[in-house]
Amino acid sequence: MEQQETLGPVENAVGYVLKQAAVALRNAMDLALRPLHLTVPQYACLELLGQRPGLSNAELARGVFVTRQSMNVVLRGLDERGLVTRAAVAPHGRELPTELTTAGREHLDAASAAVLAVQTTMCAGLTPARQQALLETLAVCIRNLNDGS
Repeated sequence: MEQQETLGPVENAVGYVLKQAAVALRNAMDLALRPLHLTVPQYACLELLGQRPGLSNAELARGVFVTRQSMNVVLRGLDERGLVTRAAVAPHGRELPTELTTAGREHLDAASAAVLAVQTTMCAGLTPARQQALLETLAVCIRNLNDGS
């Protein structure tokens, strides 16, 4: 009987270390965004809308990595705070485009600076070339996993 290879020590498993990094990043972002009364999904939503105004609930949900139902809750909270606005009537189909308000833009500017500080801390000691190589390596990993599904 042939013995199958196993993962080995988790400290040497790329997926495990990547998950550790993701959890550390999420914790640091939570701390940085707390004074602004934002969650990471709310920040991500604002950031996407700042870069691509008019996205629909479904598009935002995909970009923030949450369900459409969860995105409805995120958008409702941001709308109640006056940070986003949604069209009352869909210009086509059923999708209601969402945009930042002036207050939303100001909140995004502060949040984006806080998140940039987290990213700067995370990448301390990495040259710009190593950061670019990391981005390219992660893109390959994503592509490989997406191609297999």
